[in-house]
Amino acid sequence: MVFSNHRSIRARVYLLGLSLSLPCASQTLAPSSFGGSQHHVLNTDMAVLRSGETRDDLACQVVPLPPKLGFDLQFLAGYRVSIPLKALAGSGDKLRMLFRILPLDEGNRYTYFVDRHSVPAIEPDAAGHAVLSGQYVLGPGRYRVEWLMRNRAEQVCAKNWEIETNTAENLDALAATRGAYTVAPRDLDLFSAEPPVLRSATDDLLHVKILVNFTPSDPRDLRLRQYDLRNIISIVRAISREPNVGTFSVVAFNMQQERIIFEQDSVSRIDFPGLGEAIESIEEGMIDVALLGDEESGSRFLTEVLQQHLGEQEPAPDAIVILGPKLLLDKKVSVERLVEVGQTRSPIFYFIYDTMPSAYPWRDAISNVLRLYKGLEYTITLPKDLGKAMHSFLSRSAPNSEKVTSRQSENEAAGQE
Repeated sequence: MVFSNHRSIRARVYLLGLSLSLPCASQTLAPSSFGGSQHHVLNTDMAVLRSGETRDDLACQVVPLPPKLGFDLQFLAGYRVSIPLKALAGSGDKLRMLFRILPLDEGNRYTYFVDRHSVPAIEPDAAGHAVLSGQYVLGPGRYRVEWLMRNRAEQVCAKNWEIETNTAENLDALAATRGAYTVAPRDLDLFSAEPPVLRSATDDLLHVKILVNFTPSDPRDLRLRQYDLRNIISIVRAISREPNVGTFSVVAFNMQQERIIFEQDSVSRIDFPGLGEAIESIEEGMIDVALLGDEESGSRFLTEVLQQHLGEQEPAPDAIVILGPKLLLDKKVSVERLVEVGQTRSPIFYFIYDTMPSAYPWRDAISNVLRLYKGLEYTITLPKDLGKAMHSFLSRSAPNSEKVTSRQSENEAAGQE
């Protein structure tokens, strides 16, 4: 929503989902449901925000969280607020949180975030604290955050701080990064649909095939940890946002169940909700009994996947990206069978997601056969590693020297339309 306040400053309002936790297991805070698409800032709230004063009428401790670069190549910042349970004691209460963010070096446009929470009945002698946290996404730049929380008795906790994000030099040319001085809410839905991407104004857009391995490296884990799953999906999103890629073919597989769980062929947008449903279909602990007695079933399945997608194919994609954790198998993939079906003409890039490379420093099942295809490997431990891998992937996939890979070129292409 865009509206004008008394200072005629344009603003946007977002509902922000917040996580809640309590040290005392017997106490909970339940977020209320969001209602309506409009939000009006009360005069009393606006007065607090404009004053810039720190307030603790409602006892609380607010800690700003510094910006951290995610694997989607976007900066995530936020805050954590701790409230003594004694300050919330009573038959129940309502907490309303409001904050706004202003880019300090670019215009005077505020972005507003709002949330409400219901507080259950709490005993007067309750020990411990309630902890609430919120996050938002920022582009490069300096910002001022003005934050407040108000209860039903009109007591206020308020704090203000400044924050700065600086994109590393090797990342600022990638389209997955946000533009400078931009603010957005964090998307809490891991598999939400990706907004349309403004593609480069060229008839020579890339077609990229992505093979995604959704198998934990540790055989003791039945599924990928949520942290690792979010990071892998974020990497796929980063690839999908590149303006020089026009179409995608996606193949997602799981080695524990030895099956392809999701496929798309030559599409302009990756179906993230559909991918999420496919990942949910991976049943924990459900393995075909016939596979348990066959020590070579895993290597045979992977051989078939590589034969189909790394062998000769027409039309050949402009690039093939293999993404996922290290894949450990009891038996090696059959190189002889891979040779039988020939090799793709497409350059191959293996993005190895590995947050602890020292735990298993050896080559995995895919790396062992990648030499056959003269593929390139990149260990993705930190987001900056992804930036380097993306630069290499885009530059080596470009069919000619005029292929653009920068945000600047993207903006120029948009201006030509």
